[in-house]
Amino acid sequence: MTRLIMTSELAGQIKLHSSNSYPNECCGALLGAELASEREVLQVMQLANERHDSPHNRFSITPKDVMEVQKKADTAGLEVIGWYHSHPDHPAEPSEYDREHAWPNYSYIIVGVNNHIPQQMTSWRLTEDRGKFEQEEVDFERKHYRTSIGT
Repeated sequence: MTRLIMTSELAGQIKLHSSNSYPNECCGALLGAELASEREVLQVMQLANERHDSPHNRFSITPKDVMEVQKKADTAGLEVIGWYHSHPDHPAEPSEYDREHAWPNYSYIIVGVNNHIPQQMTSWRLTEDRGKFEQEEVDFERKHYRTSIGT
């Protein structure tokens, strides 16, 4: 199992975004660094859900937004390590739609939200064969490893 590291402050930003977007799905990017079998989220970038036909149970990110995310990551000396979105009134587990639209090698955080209140936050990685998601451990307590070693 792989591990995703992020501060509780960054997790709080994602949860606030999911609460404010309810009853629609929110979405955003995870910027950070790869550390062997761990990934560390160092910044989150909120994005607009561009899915207009069913934003309550789907999200869409435009190619322009993906380019902006990559540009911000490059400028900050970070990598795009994943994406996040919310599941209003549904569990924090990937759907078949999520699997069909995900890319391997990214972390995918999902927040379950009920009546504006964020519930469980989970993270997943799509297998290389794109057949399934595997859950990854999320560590909200550890301080930034990258900054603690001066890199």
